[in-house]
Amino acid sequence: MTKQIEPARDRILTAANKLFYAEGIRAVSLDTIAEKAGITKKTVYYHFKSKDDLIEAYLASRDQPNLKLFRKWYSEAEGGLPEKVEAIFRQIAKNARHPKWKGCGFLRTAAELANMPGHPAMKVGSAHKKKFEAWMAEEFEAAGLDGAASLARHVVLLLDGAFS
Repeated sequence: MTKQIEPARDRILTAANKLFYAEGIRAVSLDTIAEKAGITKKTVYYHFKSKDDLIEAYLASRDQPNLKLFRKWYSEAEGGLPEKVEAIFRQIAKNARHPKWKGCGFLRTAAELANMPGHPAMKVGSAHKKKFEAWMAEEFEAAGLDGAASLARHVVLLLDGAFS
């Protein structure tokens, strides 16, 4: 039985995910990512034109898995709408107790790139938050709540505070 070798681009993203989340995007060099991925720096540049391009891809790779996880926590929670929303916060609190917890990768990246509002990763992070907010608004509307969009925005703000 032969072992499947993960494609180079995927290995780069896996290494970037681990290192950027653990140490921050500015603290991690492309050399370190290449070493962790078991490839050359030239290969990193073959797949990503710059570190900024890799940072953008790093956040984009976290988007759907994170949203899927929030939906899972929500749908598996027993009770009505308040209990389902509370379950998201409870799960974050549970995860925050893990020794490797570093908070929200989207918020941490935004903080590191605060002086670069046009950075592609900032756009990915903003889009991620908007997707979560839109999903929450849909859930609130489906439950018949007035002001669903405003309430969803408040939940996102509270969630960002919890992550911080």
